Amino acid sequence: MTSRPVSAQHLRELARLRRVRDRIDRQYARPLNVETLARGVHMSAGHLSRQFKLAFGESPYSYLMTRRIERAMALLRRGDFSVTEVCFTVGCASLGTFTTRFTELVGVSPGVYRREAARATAGMPSCVARQVTRPVRAQLTRAQLIRNGEAPVPEPELA
Repeated sequence: MTSRPVSAQHLRELARLRRVRDRIDRQYARPLNVETLARGVHMSAGHLSRQFKLAFGESPYSYLMTRRIERAMALLRRGDFSVTEVCFTVGCASLGTFTTRFTELVGVSPGVYRREAARATAGMPSCVARQVTRPVRAQLTRAQLIRNGEAPVPEPELA
């Protein structure tokens, strides 16, 4: 009898996590942060981050940035926006952060991607181009994972 309430609680929490994911998908270009997302589903930021990662395999911030980079890739393939315009259009406030994250996820800088992708996807239907060019997380260094909040910071050793 105790398993039913736990199961119902788990399902309610998954529904809230899906609402967060759907909000990120819809509002990726708006200023979003984990605290705002957590407030919207009545969770603490830490609890949301932990549960989101358990449910979807990545942190809310990482998911948000992946959505932004996917949209940026589509805009860069079109070729009618500069890298700076794309950066701000997809909701990034810093060109440096955008470029760094883009390079981490895609493997090349936005400028290089813009030049190469336009040639590579010429004549290809956009739905196919989107699948072919979907970002795959490049191998990140431990320092990058720590900076992104995706790896625990090592404790200093005491002598």
